[in-house]
Amino acid sequence: MYVCSCFGVTEAQVRAHAEAGHCTPRQIASQSKAGTDCGNCVRSIQALLGRGACPRRELLESRAPEALEPEVADAASVASVEQAAA
Repeated sequence: MYVCSCFGVTEAQVRAHAEAGHCTPRQIASQSKAGTDCGNCVRSIQALLGRGACPRRELLESRAPEALEPEVADAASVASVEQAAA
């Protein structure tokens, strides 16, 4: 069945995008354009996504918080660490 008649997006396509880790209506829209024209399908997309498990969300939650922060090191901080170690 079609969820978005403007762009011809089906329930199966929305579910496939969700299984690939696109778990919000905005992410579905970026992948399929569904919900970006008249907007009538946004609630249907939300209902399909529901509150189910999101593979991407589960992956992020399983990581330690410090693993999510990018490593930032400039020359001054590296030099200060080297001086402290010496």
